[in-house]
Amino acid sequence: MNSTTTLPRTDTTGPGVTRLITVPKEPRPHGGDIGKQILAQAFLILALVLFLAPVVWAVLSAFKPASDIIRHPLLFDPTTFTLDNFARMFDDVPLAQGFLNTAIVLVVKGGITLFFAPLAAYAFAKYRFPGKNLIFGAVLITLMLPVIVLILPLLLEMQELGWVNTYQALILPGAIDAFAIFWMRQVITSVPDELLDAARMDGCTEFGIFWRVILPVIRPGLAGLAVLTIMNIYNDFVWPVVAASSDRMATLQVVLSTLAQNITGNRVGADYATVTGELLAASSVALIPLLILFIVLQRHFINGILAGSVKG
Repeated sequence: MNSTTTLPRTDTTGPGVTRLITVPKEPRPHGGDIGKQILAQAFLILALVLFLAPVVWAVLSAFKPASDIIRHPLLFDPTTFTLDNFARMFDDVPLAQGFLNTAIVLVVKGGITLFFAPLAAYAFAKYRFPGKNLIFGAVLITLMLPVIVLILPLLLEMQELGWVNTYQALILPGAIDAFAIFWMRQVITSVPDELLDAARMDGCTEFGIFWRVILPVIRPGLAGLAVLTIMNIYNDFVWPVVAASSDRMATLQVVLSTLAQNITGNRVGADYATVTGELLAASSVALIPLLILFIVLQRHFINGILAGSVKG
């Protein structure tokens, strides 16, 4: 197929002089390419439906009468719309305390991760010192250790320090995350060394270079790490349920895990339909913060995922 065409044009350099120029044509998509695009779009739509269907069902069912959730699980009648499940759930479950504890842990632990992990990554990416590769390898090895292996040693350490059922136990273990260091090292490696050398020639301190040069450049990668860190802390269950077993220190995920016991304990004679309705209501409320976070930071998250993928 011809990808060029010849068009006449009057040359302005001389009167009445016409010359032929070649203008490239835009390539037309082949039939096979269109078919592949249709199949790809169909697959993505199918995947979207499969992922969203349980979430949509849970949210809609939370607004149904408890008896209808069991009797007609796949039907939703707008005329039966009710907030009874939410009202009973807030009466029976200390959801507000769980949100408060999670918010405190999220702000403090997330702040520690997002400040110290880039600092450590900056050292691994831009400095030369004895044992650098050995230390970085040891950091990467910790990524291969299952969380369950670390729980007992950490719990014994918390007991020795007297930190069981405290915010220190929820915040400090795992605050400096190995994955965060690895992520930021890959991003910082792509920053040109010439920027750092120019800052040093201008008399900038090493921390000033990190704060004034590195941080603005790695902002997309840092935003992506922030989204992942918030999601990990928000959804963390195993360590909080071990380190903070009291109701006063329970995080949101721990509250949700004991929700059925709280409902049956506070409401005598609560049946399966009532428990299911309040479970769906609590899950719908817990979904809201992450949904808002991802909608607001979606562009930064995608840019952060791509940051550092191309070294140059």
